[in-house]
Amino acid sequence: MYRWRRAIGEGGVEALASKGSSGASCRLDDDQLRRLGDALDRGPVAHGFGPDQRWTLARITELFDRLFGVRYTLRGTSYLLHRMGFSPQVLARRAAEQGPAQIADWHTRRWPSVRDERWRSGPGSASRTRRVRCCDRRRPGPGPGAGTSRW
Repeated sequence: MYRWRRAIGEGGVEALASKGSSGASCRLDDDQLRRLGDALDRGPVAHGFGPDQRWTLARITELFDRLFGVRYTLRGTSYLLHRMGFSPQVLARRAAEQGPAQIADWHTRRWPSVRDERWRSGPGSASRTRRVRCCDRRRPGPGPGAGTSRW
């Protein structure tokens, strides 16, 4: 006998309602998830991870253990972050120490020399191969079109 048939016979239509996902439940409650989101927003330096401004799964897993005493695998950390709405993409690649004055100084002093270096090499191709001219490649014979150009 089918399980669903037995369930509807014993409990009616309500017995067929979904009971949620069968996977493991989250080890953090809603308050802990909110605190985790706030901690991630403060950045890794605020939690003593050194001058590097990037969160890694290993660092976030260690942060779980520090804040809540909960151990996650790297894959479990990735799943949890995805459920919280975080993505693995790096949104901004700039130094945290930079300011508008340093950017303006770089644009006035360094950028002109960088821009000029780019154009010094002259025109060229990214390919290291030589372009084939139409008269260099002939169709092999015998047969129709033998000895004629492919292009």
